[in-house]
Amino acid sequence: MSILNDLRKSVIDGDMVLTQELMQKALLESLPPEQILKEGLINGMAEVGRMFECGEYFVPEMLIAARAMKSGLTLLRPHLIKANIQALGKVVIGTVQGDLHDLGKNLVGMMLEGAGFEVVDLGVDISPQKYVEAVKEHRPDFVACSALLTTTMPRMKDVVLLLGEAGLRDQVKVMIGGAPVTEKYAADIGADLYTPDAASAASRAQELVNKQR
Repeated sequence: MSILNDLRKSVIDGDMVLTQELMQKALLESLPPEQILKEGLINGMAEVGRMFECGEYFVPEMLIAARAMKSGLTLLRPHLIKANIQALGKVVIGTVQGDLHDLGKNLVGMMLEGAGFEVVDLGVDISPQKYVEAVKEHRPDFVACSALLTTTMPRMKDVVLLLGEAGLRDQVKVMIGGAPVTEKYAADIGADLYTPDAASAASRAQELVNKQR
């Protein structure tokens, strides 16, 4: 449908005002909420991710697009709930203890939302115990840990260990990322996924969920 194509393009272009206008128009025309989500928002963010991976978009463009998507999703969410549309999965996300950086974490969260996940954002400076408590409360599919400092990276290992001690490790996948983090480090601490950027975080999580279905 033309309106959903336009909505998809407004997300790619990062036009928040137009995204909201088109979302309201789509809802007024009584288009199915799930169709609006998939063809308008998710497809738009998938293209943004592709453009980032190809070097056509950079972090500022991706962030602007993600904010446009989120503004549309805010309007759509009540209709998704009313229609009992289930999220692709649930992710608990935070920046680890001792680290106050949140730009990367926020962008990953928005990209995951754009891919169809429900995201529970714990914020920054999150202790391993708080991650464990969040897993007990929210029962997510993924725990996503971000760190921008080499000095805070060990807290990621503590999260993995504490989840194991709590008997929760086999119930949740641990995803880690951040500037100093590497795939080798993820393997060394027993994490399930390493993602170098927000676009790959969303696509890798989608792939894993789809494989398990």
